[in-house]
Amino acid sequence: MKTRLLSLTLAGTLGAGAAMADVDATAVTDLNLRAGPSPAQPVIDVIPNAGAVSIQGCIEASSWCEVNYNGTQGWAYGDYLAASSDSGSVRVIENRSVIEVPTVTYEYSEADTVQAGGAISPYVGDTYVAPSVPADNTLVYVRDNPMEPIYLDGEVVTGAQLPAAVGLQPVPDTEYRYAYVNGVPVLVEPADRRVVYLVR
Repeated sequence: MKTRLLSLTLAGTLGAGAAMADVDATAVTDLNLRAGPSPAQPVIDVIPNAGAVSIQGCIEASSWCEVNYNGTQGWAYGDYLAASSDSGSVRVIENRSVIEVPTVTYEYSEADTVQAGGAISPYVGDTYVAPSVPADNTLVYVRDNPMEPIYLDGEVVTGAQLPAAVGLQPVPDTEYRYAYVNGVPVLVEPADRRVVYLVR
């Protein structure tokens, strides 16, 4: 197992040793909390939709943010975090300068590398309604028949769209297809390749 190096620093200084405050935010969908800022890093917890986190900082020119969720330190994909501003609730990554999110750095290793299969098209709406929870036999089938995982830029969430490079396998006796994306088994609507359920 490769050792990854982690280096976190606040970017710049704020006067005589003052540090920027953490930013309070909430998840806009069920969101993976990962051990590092990469889809190749293991999921250590799941932040539920509307779950509160404290953001220590986000990597410059990246969507990954270091957060604390219920006392667990990890990394979450900032495109799916929202914070309060003078103009109301805003997405963290699109408004990081407005809500004054600190910048952190991370030294990536080979273990963090994603495949050249493209990127997950993020779900950016506010009201995606997924189908009802699939039948137990569907979930059992997906768990019992793992596929080689593919790692893509972005984070896999309900409503996100997978690129054509991701091979989908049928789930017998259902309309679903499935894949293992960024280490997570997902059920997919084949017509538009949209993730409809994360199998945990």
